[in-house]
Amino acid sequence: MRPHRRTLIAAALSLLVVGATHAKDPKELVIGTSAGPYADQIRFGIKPILEKQGYKIRLVEFNDYIQPNFALAEGALDANVFQHIVYLTRFAEQHKLALSELVKIPTAPIAIYSHKHKTLDAVRPGATVALPNDPTNQARALVMLDQIGWVKLKPGIDPIKASEKDIAQNLRQIKLLPLEAAQLPRSLQDADFAFVNGNFALASGLKLRDALRTEKISPSYANLVAVRTADKDKPFARDIAAAYRSREFLEVTNRLFADYAKTDYQLALEKSAK
Repeated sequence: MRPHRRTLIAAALSLLVVGATHAKDPKELVIGTSAGPYADQIRFGIKPILEKQGYKIRLVEFNDYIQPNFALAEGALDANVFQHIVYLTRFAEQHKLALSELVKIPTAPIAIYSHKHKTLDAVRPGATVALPNDPTNQARALVMLDQIGWVKLKPGIDPIKASEKDIAQNLRQIKLLPLEAAQLPRSLQDADFAFVNGNFALASGLKLRDALRTEKISPSYANLVAVRTADKDKPFARDIAAAYRSREFLEVTNRLFADYAKTDYQLALEKSAK
């Protein structure tokens, strides 16, 4: 195990303050998530459903996209909720972790915001545009930049793997500022524009409806619940998936997370109710 990985896992374990007890009680679940809306989905929607089934839920919030997967792989978490399948697949392959998707969840889209400009038409040569520095979310931002006509990407590239080197033309002569996703809301104090992931936008007080342009989420970028691959068919995993797929959680989604992109199973539930 590499030193940095040991450090990350130790930090996660210290945050959890969990001994061996949770592993002995199949009804006690530790779920990791990013601070903000996905934690709130669990807190107000999923946790009450599972508690009715006798589960004790401990929610742990992380402020980065690294620790939650290591903590899950090492057994400090039973599940985590913060990422999409593109990120999970790449991270698991890179670090040789046996992690799998359990169920997709309602997702807040990545979007472009500004505290300095009211429209995208206000962009000028030299404008600074902050965007995520992790490969998968940066690709989403670059595709949006291509769509709004600020850059032109090379023809034939895989949009899921787009990077700065795939920019064929910088049509508006903007300056790209890659930052950690959690820092993007703060970057709005200085940058002209910033692409902000939905969870960090909402956690910082931004509203989805205030975005200048919002991504239309593809299935590749819908967030999900991840578990260890060996646990995917265990009763607790099936119960978590069933909670997200329930009408009860759909009602919570409609009440508290109305601007989110719903999952296919939620859309099917709504259709069947008509």
